Amino acid sequence: MTLWEMVAVLAAGAGAGAINAVVGSGTLITFPVLLATGLPPVTATVSNALGLVPGSLSGAFGYRRELAGQRDRVLRLGVVAALGAVAGAALLLILPETAFETIVPVLVGLALVLVVLQPWIARTVKRRRERAGTRPRPDGGVPLLVGMGLASVYGGYFAAAQGIVYLSLMGSLIDESLQRLNAVKNVLAAVVNGVAAVFFLFVADFDWTAVLLIAVGSTLGAQAGALVGRRFSPVVLRAVIVAVGVFALVQLVRR
Repeated sequence: MTLWEMVAVLAAGAGAGAINAVVGSGTLITFPVLLATGLPPVTATVSNALGLVPGSLSGAFGYRRELAGQRDRVLRLGVVAALGAVAGAALLLILPETAFETIVPVLVGLALVLVVLQPWIARTVKRRRERAGTRPRPDGGVPLLVGMGLASVYGGYFAAAQGIVYLSLMGSLIDESLQRLNAVKNVLAAVVNGVAAVFFLFVADFDWTAVLLIAVGSTLGAQAGALVGRRFSPVVLRAVIVAVGVFALVQLVRR
C-alpha cells in the first residue's frame, strides 16, 4: 500500500468502528476502500473481518452500562452467534461471491421494514398479551434463536448490515429498550467477528497491513460512536438505523 492508501484504510476503519457501535454496516465503508487498494474480494473480506474485531470489542465496552442485567441473554445469543459465524466463514471459502449477493439486499430490506414497524409490532403484541393474560418471554423464544443464528451465518460471511438485522430481530421479539438491545448487538458482533477471524487465520489469505490499520481505526472510532450513540433517544436511534440501512441497501444493490 502507498502512504495515502494506508491513511484511507485507517480513516475507513475509524468510520466503520463508529457506525458499527451505533448501528452496524461499517463494512460498507472499509470493504470498498480495501478493494480500491487492489486487494482481491475474498482477501479484502477476510482482512476486514480480522481488523474489525478490536473495534467490535471496543464498541461493546463503550456500551457496558447498558449490558447490566443481560448476562443470560448475551450468553444464550452468543452461543448461537458463534455457531452461525463458523458456518458463514466456511461458506465464504466454499460458495461463489454471487451466491449471497442475491439474498443480501432482500435481507437488509426486510430488516429495515422491521425496524420501522417495530414500535407498532411491539404495541400490537403487547395488547394481545394483555388480552390473553400472558407475559413476554425475555429471551425471544425459538424464533429469535433461529433468526439470530441465520443472521450470524450471514455475518460470518460478509457482515454488512449485520447489526441492523440483529436489532430488527431483537426489537421485534424482545420487550426491551433499543439502547440495551444495541449493547447486546455490539457484543454479538464482536463474537461473530472474533470467531470468523480465528477461522480465517488458519484457512484464508489476508493482508496484515490492512488488518492492523482497520484494527486501530475501528477501536478509536467505536469509542467515539458509543459516546455519541448512547445519547440518542429511541426515535433518533431508529432514524439513524434506517438512514444507514437505506445507504447500505443502495450500496449492496449497486455492487
